[in-house]
Amino acid sequence: MRSPATLRAALQEGEVLVAESGVGTFGQIVLAGRHTLSADEPVEVGGNDGGPGPYDFLLIALGACTSMTVRLYARRKEWRLEQVIVRLRHAKIHAKDCEDCETRQGMLDTIERDIEFQGELDAEQRKRLLEIADMCPVHRTLTSEIKIRTRAR
Repeated sequence: MRSPATLRAALQEGEVLVAESGVGTFGQIVLAGRHTLSADEPVEVGGNDGGPGPYDFLLIALGACTSMTVRLYARRKEWRLEQVIVRLRHAKIHAKDCEDCETRQGMLDTIERDIEFQGELDAEQRKRLLEIADMCPVHRTLTSEIKIRTRAR
């Protein structure tokens, strides 16, 4: 098992590296730029709960991007937005239970995102910030066609 220092030395610009940490069954070390994070699964599914799980990281990416995008827009408009709070939940639902989905069979992933805008904002500003939230790059990625190319090294 390669050490975190050895893994970091092999990290290329713009690359995220994920490797087993050797801690428990599912423990992972995550290297992103100069940042080191941990990932794991909850105890109830055999992990040690040593960090967020994969879907947690997905929600973290969407929540952080949403907040940052809204903040940038409000700053440009010089609106009195004091704080953005994004709460997210992921679940799998039966496609037949989704009224506004094209797929009618199997299971679908659903993400619920609640955004709280704190500050002196009128109804129109709040409405516009909700629209801007859907324009965050991670939201656009998740709602577009995604192609993942996988290869062995």
